[in-house]
Amino acid sequence: MAVKGIGVDLVEIQRMRFMIEKWGERFYRKVFTDEEIAYCLSRSRPYYSFAARFAAKEAFAKALGTGIGKVCGWKDVFVRVHQNGGPEIGLSEKLRDRLTGHHIFLSLSHTQTMAIAMVVIDEDGKSGQA
Repeated sequence: MAVKGIGVDLVEIQRMRFMIEKWGERFYRKVFTDEEIAYCLSRSRPYYSFAARFAAKEAFAKALGTGIGKVCGWKDVFVRVHQNGGPEIGLSEKLRDRLTGHHIFLSLSHTQTMAIAMVVIDEDGKSGQA
């Protein structure tokens, strides 16, 4: 494996709850895809899932080396559930083209107060996902 980038992000769950309670749908429609929103709202503790996905987007943008902005917007990267039940990164067409031949590894976790995400982008792509 040839590592292109590594990113980590930590999000306070109460901060995510505050943002959603303050801005509601306006906030989460700007940041999350419809699939992410449906998943999070179906959970018994949606703020935990929103916080973990927010952390994953930030961690991915750090691993890419661009941050969130023109190259990588909020909805250009998203978290979906892999067939094995674990989380995986999904990309917009724009980013898929940029990362053809790369594999993206994602790990998510949380406590009662914090959610964390770690992303590793592999350059050789032998694992098959971009």
